[in-house]
Amino acid sequence: MALVTIGGAAGPAIEARRITKRFPDVVANDGIDFAVERGEVHTLLGENGAGKSTLAAVLCGLYAADEGEVRIGGQPVRLRSPRDGLAHGVGMVHQHFRLVERFTVAENVALGDLDQPLRLPRRRIEEQVAEVSERFGLPVDPRACIADLSVGQRQRVAIVKLLHRGATVLLLDEPTAVLTPQEVDALFGTVRSMAAEGASVVFISHKLAEVMAVSDRVTVLRDGRVTGEVRCADTDQRELARMMVGRPVELTASRGTGAGLASADVVALRAEQLVLERGGIRALDGVNLCVRPGEIVGVAGVAGNGQRDLAEVLAGVVAPTSGRVEVNGVEITGRGPAQARRLGLAFVPEDRLGTGLVPDMDMVDNVLLTRERRFFIDRRSARREVEQAIADFAIKTPGPGAATRVLSGGNAQKALLARELGQLDEGARRVVIVSSPTRGLDIGASELVRDLLHRVREEGGAVVLISEDLDEVRSLADRMVVLYRGRIQLEGDPDQLAIEDIGLAMAGVGS
Repeated sequence: MALVTIGGAAGPAIEARRITKRFPDVVANDGIDFAVERGEVHTLLGENGAGKSTLAAVLCGLYAADEGEVRIGGQPVRLRSPRDGLAHGVGMVHQHFRLVERFTVAENVALGDLDQPLRLPRRRIEEQVAEVSERFGLPVDPRACIADLSVGQRQRVAIVKLLHRGATVLLLDEPTAVLTPQEVDALFGTVRSMAAEGASVVFISHKLAEVMAVSDRVTVLRDGRVTGEVRCADTDQRELARMMVGRPVELTASRGTGAGLASADVVALRAEQLVLERGGIRALDGVNLCVRPGEIVGVAGVAGNGQRDLAEVLAGVVAPTSGRVEVNGVEITGRGPAQARRLGLAFVPEDRLGTGLVPDMDMVDNVLLTRERRFFIDRRSARREVEQAIADFAIKTPGPGAATRVLSGGNAQKALLARELGQLDEGARRVVIVSSPTRGLDIGASELVRDLLHRVREEGGAVVLISEDLDEVRSLADRMVVLYRGRIQLEGDPDQLAIEDIGLAMAGVGS
């Protein structure tokens, strides 16, 4: 059990010494040293799987370290739960906010606070919430129902809840992943305000530009170990990327040469007036989309606004309530994914081990799943293909015969991408639908994926790129659309659309 020290005024606000945390088959944290000063914004930087969230979970009491010591001030204590962490002023805002949608803001703030009386003093809680909100620049209505709030507003509630409970060290885990550009700017203002008030903020991220914009210092993790610690004033994005990956990398994504662009009269993928109703709610509401050979069309939006539904309808996985889809001039509406695949469509879903891969099958069988059914199954060539993919994509796996469920999220994504994008010579008019293709990948693997997408485009293929990473969409797409509540809110050339307009469209403001 790790020790945590708390109390006195001397020393860092929170400090980890030689923290090691093991899980079956993996060492998530391996002898990590980390310290945050009072009034400092200190980023834990690293790709998914680097150990950032695990270290944060140890610091807030969610996990107990197997070895090492955590210090807050001067007196040793044992943190057995997040409640213990909050009692010592340490709280964490997770990527998925732990709020009750049917409760009001004030009720959520009070939820779990054992100091509150049995009969909740609603008016007093509402006043306290309003006071904290105003003090730290977190505008939120204490009486509003969580279900009626935007994602950015819900994040504010999660932060207010910790501040109301007296947290002076806040751990923000990938806090910008679900925010519009305007909400990101507002969050950065809040972070700086909290630091100015003397709070310490641990910002957990893998986005270099954001790290440089908000941080005082940065600690870089790779494979569970610290690879460097620097002040932002003394470094740049390229140096941070080198520490993350271990080699120089190209940070700027580009659209390529444009050599693959074909006639505007030819359409590889067409969707007309797509409507999809689920549980009485319109997940898609009259979506029109066309993608031409040699073109990448990006789909942006805050998570949960119909991106996944659109991808599944376009790929034939789900039949729309109404509307039609054509692939290379042939209607596939309601005919299933096999028909779409026969016409040259490849699909990389965001749900890697649910929709994309079969967890209990090995990588060879997962490759064979998408091949045309024949009397004889050529496992030998499939195995060679998998071995080549493991080398090309640097997939960390015990071997081609290992079940895909043993792969980490990032390595499962690589396996899925290798299957769908690795067979680019099988059709001259290929259509590729990719959802969050670089999520969970390191910078080097992300370069490889983007090169593959460019290759599809340059060879005359059509790509639908669906991503919550707005920078990725803007840098790779020839055209982009913004989805909001299942409708296309904005469409145009990424170079011609102002970032402010894109952000407003993501929030549902505009035409």
